[in-house]
Amino acid sequence: DPKPPGKRYCGNSLIFPLSLPCGQTVTKLFVLSCKKCMQLAGGEDESDDLLLILNLCKLQEEKTCMRIGNREFDTKNETYIMGILNVTPDSFSDGGKFNHMDAALAHAEQMIRDGADIIDIGGESTRPGHTVISDEEEIARVTPVIEAVKSHFDVPVSIDTYKGNVAEAALQAGADLVNDIWGFKFDYKTAEVTARYHAACCLMHNRNEAIYQNFLEDMVADMKECVAIAHKAGVPDDKIMLDPGVGFGKTYEQNLEAINHVDVLQELGLPILLGTSRKSVIGNTLDLPVDQRVEGTLATTVIGMLRGCSFVRVHDIKENHRIIQMTKAILSC
Repeated sequence: DPKPPGKRYCGNSLIFPLSLPCGQTVTKLFVLSCKKCMQLAGGEDESDDLLLILNLCKLQEEKTCMRIGNREFDTKNETYIMGILNVTPDSFSDGGKFNHMDAALAHAEQMIRDGADIIDIGGESTRPGHTVISDEEEIARVTPVIEAVKSHFDVPVSIDTYKGNVAEAALQAGADLVNDIWGFKFDYKTAEVTARYHAACCLMHNRNEAIYQNFLEDMVADMKECVAIAHKAGVPDDKIMLDPGVGFGKTYEQNLEAINHVDVLQELGLPILLGTSRKSVIGNTLDLPVDQRVEGTLATTVIGMLRGCSFVRVHDIKENHRIIQMTKAILSC
């Protein structure tokens, strides 16, 4: 039968335009049987079907926004900045700079002023050859800073840890997101406390050794395992973002491949964070020390935007914020 005029179709599927809560209008496609499409297009009273469609619409709308703390992030249409605040003596880039309260708060304030949307607080360096510290020492480093940042600023706070006890203490102190470099694979308690506190999480890809059969396929498979752990613990999709783990369990060439093909993670239907800031892949490419890798980082931020990343985790907020705004203006035309 001919399809009634005035309706939009893709094959036998009726297309419905939707307005998202984040203020963006998109078109979503819902596949119905040809008969149902014709009935709805013809104006027949199919209230049950319409209700089903509205519920599906609501589900799809929710998946384009991620709530972290008291803020909604439009992960479909924007790229946000996670600012790095290391309260460690030995981080590869800024170790020892912000491990005193006044310096940490001043840096957090400056990052927020420069455009940071989330402050990521870490108490243990994860650079190659780093010294592992006890849970107690890590908790003592991060919890006072989390409490202070939350009391002084209206900004979501992330805890950069892979340890369940540290994650729990940080969430009790007010953290809104758990950023786990092992994607919940190191300590299952990290997943459990994330679920219990209804917190968001960032699951990063990692391996002990850079040995793969097919790098990109294996990376996606590893990430699916991380997401399955999150689901088992009770963490829902709308609380999960993924990180390809540049600089972790990868060769130089694999790091470049992970950046260029980060969009393969879109297969999992979750927001993506790209964290490359000042890392060795940039230093090795440009033969530059850690304090001269801003431009290299900016290049990866643009690539991340072009590949659909919703978040970038960086040290240099002002520069990355400006390049995001410029790239966004160009892409919008």
